[in-house]
Amino acid sequence: MGFAKNSNRSERQALSRRGVLAALGAVPAVGVLASCGGSADASQGTDAKSGSTAGASTKAQVKTPTVTVTPADGSKKAGFTSPVEVTVSDGALASVEVSGNDGSTLTGSFNDARTKWTSTKNPYSGTKYTVTATPKGAAAQSASFVTKQPSETFVGYFTPEANSTSGVGMPVSINFTEAVKDRAAVEKAITVTAEPAVEVVGHWFSDTRLDFRPEEYWAAGTKITLSLRLKDVEGTTGVYGTQSKDVTFHIGRRQISTVDLAKKTMTVERDGSTLATYPVSGGDADHTTWSGIMVISERFKQTRMESSTVGLGDEYDISDVPHAQRLTTSGTFIHGNYWASTSVFGSTNTSNTSHGCIGLHDAKGANDSSVPGYTFYASSTLGDVVVVQNSGEKTVEASNGLNGWNLSWSDWRAGSAL
Repeated sequence: MGFAKNSNRSERQALSRRGVLAALGAVPAVGVLASCGGSADASQGTDAKSGSTAGASTKAQVKTPTVTVTPADGSKKAGFTSPVEVTVSDGALASVEVSGNDGSTLTGSFNDARTKWTSTKNPYSGTKYTVTATPKGAAAQSASFVTKQPSETFVGYFTPEANSTSGVGMPVSINFTEAVKDRAAVEKAITVTAEPAVEVVGHWFSDTRLDFRPEEYWAAGTKITLSLRLKDVEGTTGVYGTQSKDVTFHIGRRQISTVDLAKKTMTVERDGSTLATYPVSGGDADHTTWSGIMVISERFKQTRMESSTVGLGDEYDISDVPHAQRLTTSGTFIHGNYWASTSVFGSTNTSNTSHGCIGLHDAKGANDSSVPGYTFYASSTLGDVVVVQNSGEKTVEASNGLNGWNLSWSDWRAGSAL
């Protein structure tokens, strides 16, 4: 508060000579309290001769910046589908930090006046966040909130397995536990990258399946990284993803096996050189074998095969089929056969050896290393390519197994939602 000051010493002395009481009767009191919201110094003074006012000053009351956080401080079930906002009144923001108890942080940007900060991404669900906002020239202010958990969720199960090594035909295939309606949002949250670099594109086979592949087979030795950023992505109304992780796969050597059912042979090439040629048998005219490019998706040293599981009634039930490797979801395998005569292989396509599968001579028990069934199985791995030609059957559907290579690159790209 400013108080009055008389500027002329001789006048003060004159007042003294006349008497203090007389002076008080002639001069008004001048102490002034600044009004709320005042912003300037006020000066007043009294001239003893003229009674005019000048000179005194009063400092205005300074307002403290107030920070507001959205979601509100103390919220226990805050939403996670909108960005975090921090605003300030009576000031400007110098800095804003938002950190989650899961170790994550939210970055963001200010408006031009620095009175508002908005996070670049939404907060994660089920996470406690602490917000520290510092106005310019003032102390930091803190707030915290906890986001709610989604009531319905989905995950994506991926092939191949993490840290596995596969053949050059292995796509990255993801199957979702719930039907995806917003394909673009989900596909955008998934990336597949390769070293050495190559363009990798996604293709939707259904609302629950999304595969990724390059234009040509992977190069031998490729490192593949699958990045899932599905957490809180809304796949369909009210159903949110939960995964946020990176997974690495590897591609091993290049092995391509070509089955010619007109010649009844299979030629196996490894890294550009012929590894072996085997006599084989395929399905007959009533049980033809699919043509096209197929990828080994499962491997069994021995397995049971029943005709009822593929819609063929009770035609066969073999409990110990040796060296079986799956080529289609519908039941096509390349496998060993011990129940047919050795002379059949390389000479006849018959239901005695196959109801649409590709058969190689083998031995009961799956332990004879001298037979073709054993040696081919030993040389193979998941993701190896088997190309079937001249079978008399149409090309297998790309969705029937891991067989997307049967689509042209333009058709494959057309199946992306991005």
